[in-house]
Amino acid sequence: MTTADIWFDPKCPWAWNTSRWLLEVERVRDIEVRFHVMSLWLLNEGRQGLEEWYERWLSDTLGPVRVLIAAEREYGTEVLRDLYTAFGDRIHRNKTPIGRELYTGVLAELGLTGKLADAAEDTAHDEALRSSHRAGLDPVGEDLGTPALHVTGADGTLNAFFGPVVSPVPRAEAAGRLWDGVLGVSATPGFFELKRGRTESPRVD
Repeated sequence: MTTADIWFDPKCPWAWNTSRWLLEVERVRDIEVRFHVMSLWLLNEGRQGLEEWYERWLSDTLGPVRVLIAAEREYGTEVLRDLYTAFGDRIHRNKTPIGRELYTGVLAELGLTGKLADAAEDTAHDEALRSSHRAGLDPVGEDLGTPALHVTGADGTLNAFFGPVVSPVPRAEAAGRLWDGVLGVSATPGFFELKRGRTESPRVD
């Protein structure tokens, strides 16, 4: 079976759309999707010249990823699939503000210990966060960010890349066709980039 490992920051709407697309692909193609944490805060740490709006947008992104990493260390990587969905539903669909109420609500929904909410303000898990972040981005190169996707074929061949960035989320067989195309270009030796300007903000559902 082909595996698709996605590295996400829960606040990124583009990563959210890509993750929902992958879950659609899982229904129509023989793949397994696995979830991992990266951090846009870490990606931009120490960078100069960021636009003011983006600096403000990044300011509350560290808490959620700390909670996710703490949960992964407590319960295993498998918990991230449902935990990310619970975070994303609140952040992207319900527009829930990021903070302790968000963390405790997500944890309670999944029956996880509420003490994990404390991790949002705790540096104890930052080394594990950095390790997960680098595991996702290093094979992609150039600090491209999220969504970072690693596709491992049945023969063990790994293709790692940024994207796809898509809005709205393709559903059913349309999701499968996009997957087929992504595999085709990413597996082509010497292929590096296919891109066009974004004409709209991400539509999430």
